Amino acid sequence: METTIRRIGILTSGGDAPGLNAVIRSVVKTAIIRYGWDVVGIVDGFEGLIGQPRSRPLGLADVSGLLPRGGSVLGCTNRGHFKLDGQPDPAALESVFRQAAASIKRLEIDAVIVVGGDGSQRIGHALSLRGMGIVGVPKTIDNDLAGTESSFGFDTAVAFATDAIDRLHTTAESHGRVIVVEVMGRDAGWIALYSGIAGGADVILIPEIPFSLVEASAKIAARAAEGKRFSIVVAAEGAMPVGGSSLLPNAGGRIGAAHHVGIGPAVTAELQQLTGREARAVVLGHLQRGGSPSASDRLLATAYGEAATRAIADGKLGHLVAWRDGRIQLVPITDDVTAARLVPADHPLIETARGLGITFAGAADR
Repeated sequence: METTIRRIGILTSGGDAPGLNAVIRSVVKTAIIRYGWDVVGIVDGFEGLIGQPRSRPLGLADVSGLLPRGGSVLGCTNRGHFKLDGQPDPAALESVFRQAAASIKRLEIDAVIVVGGDGSQRIGHALSLRGMGIVGVPKTIDNDLAGTESSFGFDTAVAFATDAIDRLHTTAESHGRVIVVEVMGRDAGWIALYSGIAGGADVILIPEIPFSLVEASAKIAARAAEGKRFSIVVAAEGAMPVGGSSLLPNAGGRIGAAHHVGIGPAVTAELQQLTGREARAVVLGHLQRGGSPSASDRLLATAYGEAATRAIADGKLGHLVAWRDGRIQLVPITDDVTAARLVPADHPLIETARGLGITFAGAADR
């Protein structure tokens, strides 16, 4: 169904990811060249709709040169007024949504393209239920949004992590060390799984498979018995021990307490104690988010931007553009779509890794 559109908005919400600027460029070019619409960029994600709206017009000249550029020229935020998790104050939250809706109307925006992950899409969905025209574009370097099989930023993050693992092999071998490489992945282990296999890791720890460091240390000991003096462990930040949780203490280095600080240093300290071998931790952190997007991420981001703009023209509001079964599809934004997409126990790459002798240090690896 066709709908009358004169001006659309776009915002980038949540953490940054390589490819955000490629989406912005694609939306602007498609909107102006194909449809003759005006485009407004909303600054700093949904926060740009609170109080006095913060926005900027986007023309063709504004998006020139954005394709290879990392980050977001509109800014991102994953903190602020929109808190849907936990137990938010319903009245205060409703006031925030009303402010956002009023700002969209004040800017005379007919529809907004929301580029973001699970939390961002849930906020967009809530605005859609309040009468705002919303189309979602999935963004998460963790590749863990249930509505889509592929998110831009993931390929770039995996390539960076793999390159880091390659470099760490030589120093680990030279010093006979165990090196633990912590990668992003709070809820899902896609980056750890892909980069661990591509980088030739010996142990991969992911949130979906609770691990035992006794099992991991046995793998390291077996390698040492074969004359291999070093080992590489790739750990997703949210990996959890058997019977424990992914929350770690601020101090002491032990696994299983109350404040999330990343798992790499804690795993390193315990592996050094268990194996008697010198161990080092490398936390890649936000380096995985930065830099120029890969060719694959540029292509996916560009395709998403064009498809989202076309969805608005076709009146398909309240939908997420998603990569499914080898092509872009539109799926309604629901709780199922914004749920976490985890690594399944029977994923082919799990079997591939085990066939290569890589251990996940779980019950099935014994």
